[in-house]
Amino acid sequence: METYYEKKLLKTLVVSCVTALMFVGCGVKQDTDNVSISTVTVEDVRGEVEIPAEPKGIVDLSGNSDILSILGYKVIGTANSDAYDYTKFPSYLEGTLNGAEILGYSMQDTMNVEAVMNLNPDLIIISTVQEKMYDQLSEIAPTVMIKLEALNWKDDVKAFADVFNKEDVADKWLKNHEAKAKEAGDKIKAEYGEDTTYLSFLASGGQFFIFDGAGFGSVLYEDMGIAKPKGMPEQSDISLPVVTYEGLASIKSDYIFLIATPEDLAELESNAIWNSLPAVKEGNVVVLDSSPYFNQGYSSIGRSLLVDEIGEMLNETK
Repeated sequence: METYYEKKLLKTLVVSCVTALMFVGCGVKQDTDNVSISTVTVEDVRGEVEIPAEPKGIVDLSGNSDILSILGYKVIGTANSDAYDYTKFPSYLEGTLNGAEILGYSMQDTMNVEAVMNLNPDLIIISTVQEKMYDQLSEIAPTVMIKLEALNWKDDVKAFADVFNKEDVADKWLKNHEAKAKEAGDKIKAEYGEDTTYLSFLASGGQFFIFDGAGFGSVLYEDMGIAKPKGMPEQSDISLPVVTYEGLASIKSDYIFLIATPEDLAELESNAIWNSLPAVKEGNVVVLDSSPYFNQGYSSIGRSLLVDEIGEMLNETK
């Protein structure tokens, strides 16, 4: 199978030949694109892909532009948009992605191919979610497809690092994050008690999506090492466990991080079961906007910022 660069070279040669025929005897030399570019061959979920050794124009549709930033790359196009408004960046990535064009939302399986083409990228990154776009995108630029882990976010960081041969950069960032998160968790345990428990959930449409092994919950329990309450439904895949008001009441937590839109918050606060929870009665509830906090714990940079903020959030309940 021809690589992207072989196809580009063939097109350039054809253009050169046609141009030469057009200008025979006129003394005009037509310059062509320089297709001599340093490349490396990497392995993705489809096999080997030849990509630029130093990509300068990356379009990322996988939703991991934050990981690329950690590795030292700046994207020109991204699908890391806000989950509640696809036209803007989530607030925790505004500085990181400033200047990039928003092309959609990373959980969409198709996006505007023409918009990608207009950016003239030299590398495109997608996840298996966008697999149906692969053939179209690979005609534009070398395209790498990454399979993302459902729960272990660190594996995603390492997968990108492996593709770009940046394992040392990723390892350093992860170690720094782990040390910072442990320090923040130890400080909270010293201030609020070793056995004090914390629950985080999203209220949406009268249902409650519990963060356990992913997102905000994994920042609390895995990164920071603070205690999980009893009665938690276990999360076995990327889908968040869902409970009713009665299920919520069965989770015995000292503190609650409630993520909700203003409408869902108003509905919750009018419910007798919610108002009867000990954490609610004692004022131990941190209320957070759905945008950006629903998605923030799924982002590497986002969760690093959460580690810095959670202690301050708890202080506001005092």
